[in-house]
Amino acid sequence: MHDPLVTRHDTQGLATLTLNRPDKLNALSPDSFVALRTHLDAISTDDTIGCVLLQGAGRSFCAGHDLSTIGADSDESYAAETIDALARLPQPTVARIHGHCFTGGLELALGCDILMAGESAKLGDTHGQWGLVPVWGMSVRLPQRVGRAMAKELMFTSRRISARQALALGLVDHCWPDTELDGAIATLVAEILANSAGTNRIVKALVAAADERTHETALKFERELPFGLPADMAQRMQRAL
Repeated sequence: MHDPLVTRHDTQGLATLTLNRPDKLNALSPDSFVALRTHLDAISTDDTIGCVLLQGAGRSFCAGHDLSTIGADSDESYAAETIDALARLPQPTVARIHGHCFTGGLELALGCDILMAGESAKLGDTHGQWGLVPVWGMSVRLPQRVGRAMAKELMFTSRRISARQALALGLVDHCWPDTELDGAIATLVAEILANSAGTNRIVKALVAAADERTHETALKFERELPFGLPADMAQRMQRAL
């Protein structure tokens, strides 16, 4: 029996997904994406989950695409659709980045809402180094994070940057000493889970919708939502009365 390529552990409303190929620095294979997609599809309809944490086992978050699985007949659409599914999860998502976070691994992390990095992490897009082109969302999500000019520079040079540099560029949202990373994530997750899960889902959907609409239509869309408490918060308040 082989260990699962992606594991899921639930505790008190948090679903933790762990990339589980530590001997390969969690390099992403087609089977990795099948395993990840199975978990994402299940979580997307699980009302008991209010937050999702994505992390890697062992020394790294993810070193990128498993190059040994790339061939002339390689179909990357399923991988891209899986990262899209991660980005579309109704729940807030947090990436825990440590060690390597390169290329496909960075594309995966960019599918999350909040990126938390340990100080020793290294990040970068190395498609150019290997003569590859991005097909998992790098050309869209990296500019959204760091701006068009800086995204092009990072992609043109295949430069690896430190977590502190990534924080300064806006590529990650927080950078902590490695020994403090898990505590910082636990605090963030607790703050998220203390909120109404229904409100968080609506807020995430509104922000995503605003990316696809003009300023005016996005405001109109928000105002047309029915005003009131999401069901989970209404129940919480009723119990408190």
